Amino acid sequence: MRPTPPRRTGPINPPRRGGPRGTVRPTGPIEVRPLASLPRLGNPRRRLRMASAFVMILLLISGARLVQLQVTDSAAYAAEALNQRLTTEPLPAERGAILDRNGNRLAYSIEANYIAVDPGMVKGDPAELAATLGPLLGRKASDLEPIIATKETAQGEPIRFAYLQRGVDLAVGDQIREMENPGLVIGQDESRMVPGHDLAANVIGFTGSEGNGLGGLEAAYDDWLSGEDGEVSYERSQQSGLPIPGAFYREEEALPGNDLQLTLDDKLQFQVQNILQETVKEHDAEFGSAMVMEVGSGEMLAMASTPTYDAANPFKVDDPEVYRDYGTQATVDPGSIHKAIVFAAALEEGCIEPDGTMPVEQSITKGDQVYRDGYEHGDAVLSLAGIIAQSSNVGTIQLADCIGKEKLYEYQLAFGLGQPTGVGIQGEASGILQEPQHWSGTSPGSVPIGHEGTATIMQMAALYGAIANDGVYVQPTLVEQLIEADGTVVEQPEPETHRVISQETAESLQYLLQAPIAAETGTGRNAQLENYHLAGKTGTGSLVVDGQYAPGNITSFVGFAPAEDPQYVVAVSVYVPGGGGGGSTTGEAFKEINEFALGYFGVRPATSPAPVFDVWG
Repeated sequence: MRPTPPRRTGPINPPRRGGPRGTVRPTGPIEVRPLASLPRLGNPRRRLRMASAFVMILLLISGARLVQLQVTDSAAYAAEALNQRLTTEPLPAERGAILDRNGNRLAYSIEANYIAVDPGMVKGDPAELAATLGPLLGRKASDLEPIIATKETAQGEPIRFAYLQRGVDLAVGDQIREMENPGLVIGQDESRMVPGHDLAANVIGFTGSEGNGLGGLEAAYDDWLSGEDGEVSYERSQQSGLPIPGAFYREEEALPGNDLQLTLDDKLQFQVQNILQETVKEHDAEFGSAMVMEVGSGEMLAMASTPTYDAANPFKVDDPEVYRDYGTQATVDPGSIHKAIVFAAALEEGCIEPDGTMPVEQSITKGDQVYRDGYEHGDAVLSLAGIIAQSSNVGTIQLADCIGKEKLYEYQLAFGLGQPTGVGIQGEASGILQEPQHWSGTSPGSVPIGHEGTATIMQMAALYGAIANDGVYVQPTLVEQLIEADGTVVEQPEPETHRVISQETAESLQYLLQAPIAAETGTGRNAQLENYHLAGKTGTGSLVVDGQYAPGNITSFVGFAPAEDPQYVVAVSVYVPGGGGGGSTTGEAFKEINEFALGYFGVRPATSPAPVFDVWG
């Protein structure tokens, strides 16, 4: 058994009594140094109070901000959020129709779509979207891209709605809707239809891309036809672009436009227009006009101009001159059709009797100008019928000398020259009427035979209408009545009228004006019409361009039928740069228009032969 070691009572590792070898440890008292100071422990209660205060401050700030957001600024933030979802779109008003005298629609609107864009909601590249939409909308992609890509105005306001195209076919609208781009807006719109295309286009006019009238009656009566647009506001989804069910919705209904009924007859208009176009083509004319007016009422039954255009596609033209209504906007030297004023005044003032005669020389000088008759007759005695039939310049000037320039000017005014007729066409010209104090040395010769002054063919038609109406001038009219959207008819005021010559003088002229057509030497022989007696006067005038006479002639034929009981005035006028006479150029057209109009309206043929005129005294 192993003995137990003795128990130690001192330190396990007692300090060594000596240092390393060769050193002597001190044997004196040992200096005891104090230990280094320890960090002071924090007060846990104080830290808790500070943390609690900090949390309370954060809670107070958060609560105040929450109160501000929910109470003070809640309306503003709600409005901003609503604006981000809210879309306001127009509701275009249906434009009223333009009707002929029988209620046939000459221009009207049908349902269509408009295509618009909310640039901020467009998905995808604007350039690619523009390239896709271009062929569908009939517009260049380069025109569409800026509209699609521009999200703000110059003032920094967001753009929420911008038109890309209006009057789009419904099928195209459906095709674009299937693209499901939330930035595209497809809304209800209308498209203007003109079924006759060029039928009375120069009178009816046309509308622009915004649906507003830009020419003719569409422009003159734009306020009446256009109505008042409405609008609809609703919230739409930012993802799909579709309305949010049950969300905000407000609609202001559009008020439809009103209808405009004209005095024109579409079937007569068609025939007159075709006859005029054939005349212009046959004689290489540059432009022309033709019209039919009802005697007594002054109602225009047909108003044709050429060149013309397709009012259903009004911007596909090479020359904007085709928009003009030449019957009311082209002023020309009327030439010999003006002589009817001289004949009327001479009869009214007693310068000659209806069956009277007078010596007429071959020529006459006024100022430094020699005026001649176009046919050789020497120094002859002519009847008034002969002067009218052969359109004697000299005989007309001699009658004007008897009347006097002041009195002749009064008759010109009374017959409607020098001022627009007020028929209803925007931009109607007044022509130039020389006052007597402004006459030159040649004026006593030029003015009576239709020179040194200008007029429209509409003014000349109204002039002959006064003769046909037993001496009473009636203002021409084109609008029969206005029809409100609910069908209420707004009757138009009666046209202005005034007496110009006595009934006796008018009846004498109604008879004598048959001479140019019925007499053997008449200037309008080619206008003779079987079964009807026509009355009228040929004219050869001039066209002034930039203050100078243009080459060629303005050739005209104006008159009425039946001569024994006038019902309709017919006027035809064309500009032929190559020259030509009134009878030879427009006589055939005058006859054909009268023939159709008289048959169309059921006027009974004449029961007696045409009168025989003795042109020589």
